[in-house]
Amino acid sequence: MKQTVKIKKLDPEAIVPSYGSPCAAGADLYALLKDGAVTVQPHETVFVHTGIAMEIPAGFAGLIYARSGTACKRGLAPANKVGVVDSDYRGEIMVALHNHSEIAQTIENGERIAQMVIAPYLTADFIEAGSLEETDRGEGGFGSTGK
Repeated sequence: MKQTVKIKKLDPEAIVPSYGSPCAAGADLYALLKDGAVTVQPHETVFVHTGIAMEIPAGFAGLIYARSGTACKRGLAPANKVGVVDSDYRGEIMVALHNHSEIAQTIENGERIAQMVIAPYLTADFIEAGSLEETDRGEGGFGSTGK
């Protein structure tokens, strides 16, 4: 399924997101580092510019995830685990990258830093109720289904 998403380059050097393969779910986001490479110290978070803004259609969101190679090999992943870009946001897409490793990691201009999945979502009408329907699981919390 395809969905048109308008992209605005906020800087002529910005790179438009791209898919690594025909069946890739996530489009790569690229670092725009006007002042040169940025080093992320162990356990530090930095905000990385992409130089792009998007017009995500209503009913969709841009979900920003780690790139598997970047996260597994270098320990760099979005600080908030999954970033959410709402359809009414028109500012620059930024990625808060956190270094989970014990080694300083350098990000170069034009490097792929994260991936974005454009996904549909539902909004809920939350209705306060005095009781909820009973289930077999009931109030069993974390780890309760593995027993």
